[in-house]
Amino acid sequence: MLALVLGCLLVPAAVAGDPPPPPPAHGPPPPAWEQLTAAQRELLIAPIRDRWNSEPERRQNMLDHARRWQELTPEQRRRARHGRNRWEHMNPEQRAQTRVLFKAMREMTPEQRSALKAQWRQMTPEQRREWVERQRGEE
Repeated sequence: MLALVLGCLLVPAAVAGDPPPPPPAHGPPPPAWEQLTAAQRELLIAPIRDRWNSEPERRQNMLDHARRWQELTPEQRRRARHGRNRWEHMNPEQRAQTRVLFKAMREMTPEQRSALKAQWRQMTPEQRREWVERQRGEE
């Protein structure tokens, strides 16, 4: 779970330039962008255009996110996708714990984060819930 917290720093949200998932092993790979039909390009772009138009207050954030995504290495992008996938499969309690854990870790030195990671791995689910509640109480 802690790896997810760190990976969440890099989690993209439907950013232009994010490569599509790999093609099925049994068929030919999809063509390059320049070889897509206008309808295929529209299919790929429409969700981003819809978000852009429906959330004007988030446009700058979307642009900033796209710029940061382009600066990531392929390994950082892979880790970000992995973190996003883990997040999507968490239940509400796990997400709440992750948010609190992430917030606490942002204030820590690398040594403190390492110590917390080790401590977290040793905790039972009940101990983790208690830790999260204590952190919420300190806010």
